[in-house]
Amino acid sequence: MTRTNFLSLLVLLLGAMIYGIIEWRNSQMLPGENVDRELTPDFIAEALKSNIYTKSGQLSHAIIADRMEHYAKLEVTHFELPNYTLYPKDFSAKDSVLKKTSVDNLASGSLAQDNQPKTISYPWKLSANEATLYKNNRVILNHRVHLSATDKNSLIQEIHCKYLELDLNTNIISSDQTVMVQGKDFTMYGSGLIIDLNTKQMTLTEHVRTIYKKNNS
Repeated sequence: MTRTNFLSLLVLLLGAMIYGIIEWRNSQMLPGENVDRELTPDFIAEALKSNIYTKSGQLSHAIIADRMEHYAKLEVTHFELPNYTLYPKDFSAKDSVLKKTSVDNLASGSLAQDNQPKTISYPWKLSANEATLYKNNRVILNHRVHLSATDKNSLIQEIHCKYLELDLNTNIISSDQTVMVQGKDFTMYGSGLIIDLNTKQMTLTEHVRTIYKKNNS
């Protein structure tokens, strides 16, 4: 055997030994251990409170959550017990001040007819047991999902379901599962929900039934 053949055989044997050691170590690793390492969050926050603004400086939404885990490699953020406050596109922080001033002026009779108060935009409240935020500003909410209006005069007061998708760019909410919609005088059941929180326009693909409240007046 020549020196060259001997060295080639030695390298081959060393490679086989290294490969065998790696395979043995992998076989000793607990199931899911490698996956767990890959899914370790890069950032964790407890009792999260955050306000999110648009590029123009307008308040987009606020979120409160018991726990937040951010995974930079996957470009996703997971929330436990999230509570969103969603603001319509035309919402202004001055709305609440404007509303109070308008009511005071109306009570004193000092508000001119051509200076009627503008329509007030109210935020929406959205909560769930858990939520996942993706890089395109799409949020998936699961388990005990609850949407409620802060406007007492809104036709839609509450929505209950197990699963909901929220587009934070457009404030459009959708769900292909069973939903219960509660209004001022009705309760509606169905599936295939699409609702624009800016315009309050709602579409229900499959309507199951509607129960109307009795008017005692």
